[in-house]
Amino acid sequence: MNILVCMKQILDPEVPARDFRVDALHKEAERGSANLVTNIFCENALETALQFRERAGDVKITVLSFGAPSAEDSLRKALAMKADAAALVINEGNPHPDPLTVAQVLAAAAKRLGSFDLILVGRESGDWGAGQTGGLLAEELGWPCLSFVDSIESAGGKVRVKRQTESGFEIVEAEPPVVLTITNDEHNVPRIPKVRDVMMAHRQPLTTFNTADLGVDVSSRYYEVAQLSIPQKESHCEFVPGDTLDQKVDALARRLLEVTAAL
Repeated sequence: MNILVCMKQILDPEVPARDFRVDALHKEAERGSANLVTNIFCENALETALQFRERAGDVKITVLSFGAPSAEDSLRKALAMKADAAALVINEGNPHPDPLTVAQVLAAAAKRLGSFDLILVGRESGDWGAGQTGGLLAEELGWPCLSFVDSIESAGGKVRVKRQTESGFEIVEAEPPVVLTITNDEHNVPRIPKVRDVMMAHRQPLTTFNTADLGVDVSSRYYEVAQLSIPQKESHCEFVPGDTLDQKVDALARRLLEVTAAL
């Protein structure tokens, strides 16, 4: 069985609020305000694929990313986690393409890379959080899609998946090919690669494409960010006067009545 796992590199969403900056002109978070990391849900997807291979046996896992050249770091980490092969489609245009564009690029790259039985993507990205790429990718390929999956089992030529719902869990059997969007669970926390595997990962070949190689037009967009800014919130503090506790309580009560009457 061949599995393709799609990865995305993003600004670290754990950056302290005081260090986060927005580039209002380009309508994006400032590069350099945080480290670049692999989207956690993409790592959950890779871990789910790795665990499936450990149980099922004869499974090849390829990782794919569409992004800046720096996305190679995410792919190298995936190789260190024991993915078998990696490919990068270099994004030479808009640094934040919409989910439909991403889906079109990933679909074209998947077809170029070979034949896959399962394609796993994170349920959403940690930067924009649209959560649309998996469903749009399935539509581009003409495949079915199952969302919010947290584990996969082999079921005699089919796959049995457990997916999260608002009221609990569902167990669904699907016949490949199928796209799965993976969510986080205590059982698919990404493993930490060994130092030796990290070193070996940098020696492995990396397939690279650009959008022209794939014949995909990335100039069109089906939505546009009109404005991006950090909300400004003002707060005021007043010290309650009084020399004794009773005086302070009375002053606080009077002030609360004044504020209430003004509303």
